[in-house]
Amino acid sequence: MSRVDLLAGIRIVDLSMGWAGPLATRHLADMGAEILKVESCQRADWWRGWETSQAWVDDDMAEKAVPFNTVNRNKLDITLDLTREEGVDLLKRLVAQADAVIENFSGGVLPKLGLDYGVLKAVNPELIMVSMPAFGSTGAWKDYRAYGSTVEQASGLPHLHGRSEDPPVMLHVAYGDPVAGVNGAAALLIALRHKKRTGQGQYIDLSQPQCLFPLGAHGIIEQSVTGEAPARLGNRHASFAPHGVFPCTVGPGTGGQAPGEDQWISIQVFNEAQWQALQRLAAPALDDFGDTADRLANVDALESALSAWTASHNREALMQLLQQEGVPAGAVRGANELVHDRHLQSRRFWQTLDRAFVGPMPHPSVAYREGAAPYPLQAPAPTLGQHNQQILTDLLGLGTSELHQLAEQGVIGEKPIIQG
Repeated sequence: MSRVDLLAGIRIVDLSMGWAGPLATRHLADMGAEILKVESCQRADWWRGWETSQAWVDDDMAEKAVPFNTVNRNKLDITLDLTREEGVDLLKRLVAQADAVIENFSGGVLPKLGLDYGVLKAVNPELIMVSMPAFGSTGAWKDYRAYGSTVEQASGLPHLHGRSEDPPVMLHVAYGDPVAGVNGAAALLIALRHKKRTGQGQYIDLSQPQCLFPLGAHGIIEQSVTGEAPARLGNRHASFAPHGVFPCTVGPGTGGQAPGEDQWISIQVFNEAQWQALQRLAAPALDDFGDTADRLANVDALESALSAWTASHNREALMQLLQQEGVPAGAVRGANELVHDRHLQSRRFWQTLDRAFVGPMPHPSVAYREGAAPYPLQAPAPTLGQHNQQILTDLLGLGTSELHQLAEQGVIGEKPIIQG
């Protein structure tokens, strides 16, 4: 299958590392944009590995990290040591032929390298640049370092999660990264649209905590209206019951998981028709409970009675039974079940790419599609410096002797360098 060409002809220089920036550019790569990922042998993308050693280098562990390989598919990779004048000069030459640059360094890094937006705009007056430092490029925290979980705390989300008797709860998913990645991709698409219409580039300053505020909108609104933060409710809802996750019988998983005790179903009742359907199916277990006000007043007893009923059911069969009667319910999937999930398989969601040093590796498809089939994925994540020769020769016109000299100087390379 041929590559998607929604953004064919768009070239983006990707200076980002980790999850947020690379996920943003993966969205555009999946649409057909040409992404030139720039790393260095001295400071490779840290999602290739947190703890590095010579043994780590010798075992090619930089090429085996699943997170890196997942968010960097469909990209080209070049290594440039940006602490050297030769590396900076080559990057500027790449930027001169690009539509956009994206980066997620902490605030002072690019200015220190002499590669801030003003410098790059002088090289390419129509350049779009997206900067994604954790807290944005201005403000009191602009130079602070952070990871996805740090960003989560700054958004206020932990104060909305957990039980009332517990302290704020971290979700430990580093939501700041993927949500910022989606917002970064959207911002870049809008800027590309603007450039196509006007010929004007622009600088985009993205703050990752601000991207997370919509996820906590209910808490922000309640605080604004009442002056008080909402109570933490765990899986419960302030206005509806039952609303939560309930145990199911030990049984087979969803096509790949062995039988186990960690089997659950999510049930959410939002109106009386749904409640009456659930009450009828679970009779007589829920016969003692009445309207919404009564159920909320007796939520502990309600959840206990419902749990006793669900515990005798297989989660898959119960989900189907409840859905057929119009009750919102879903079997709770474990992460290790997703590759074997029958629904995802029926949508051909997983696509396998053969990755050097790894072998066949499943990749999630783009979430949207035009027809029954997902957009095809063309290439696995690149190895470090895999496209040095292709980019430097074809795009910048360097000769063999120049490439050899750059490699000898350590400006380019294909292996991480452990610095003393």
